[in-house]
Amino acid sequence: MIHFENAAPVKLKGVGGGFWVTLDTSRSEELLITEMDKLFTKLRHLAVNANVVIDMGDARGHEPLFSLIKTRLIEKFEVGRVTTPPQKQSVPTQRIRQRDLSKGWNHHRSDVLMLRGRVRSGQKIDTGKHVVIFGDVNPGAEIIAGGDVVVLGRLAGKVHAGNPKNETAIVFALVFDPTSVKIGSVTAAGSEEISHTIPEFACVKDGGILVQDYMKTHPFRKMPWPEPV
Repeated sequence: MIHFENAAPVKLKGVGGGFWVTLDTSRSEELLITEMDKLFTKLRHLAVNANVVIDMGDARGHEPLFSLIKTRLIEKFEVGRVTTPPQKQSVPTQRIRQRDLSKGWNHHRSDVLMLRGRVRSGQKIDTGKHVVIFGDVNPGAEIIAGGDVVVLGRLAGKVHAGNPKNETAIVFALVFDPTSVKIGSVTAAGSEEISHTIPEFACVKDGGILVQDYMKTHPFRKMPWPEPV
């Protein structure tokens, strides 16, 4: 394979909320790692929690190099997520999505239960769908959902997302202060600390429930394209 010595072995550009890195895989692994380090050292705090796509072109058999780069970027530069470029969509998939865009979503059956108003003490919401509440959930109230739970207000009652065994579900609230949280089969008691004033969400990680700052982590950006049901 021919390459030009003056051509950059590693190219970086900003894409959305992250970075797209293109590697010339004809160059040595040592050179690629060195150039990657230089670029991300210059980025400094801009790289923290950023999504990074590593593009190796059509080259095959570079899985060990990708794994090495991924580990290095996460551990040394604290990037958020490292992936390879998404596969090109097939023509049928593109046509389906274009059809959905042209028709809108009115013909889809919703998998979300949306409620407006305060959920008071003693009230219980139990559904197999995702739940979105425009209002507060008071202490003594209970929310049970088959999918995610999103509260656009204060969550102060009991909540069970991903019922019964979906541990990929999340619980989000503008003010996150539940008395207990359950996701799938994993349960945690609420914190006795003073409520934070930042939006937070809970998810299952390493067998426990982890509460994180929504603005820093932004879990919904990982969601796939909506599919018809």
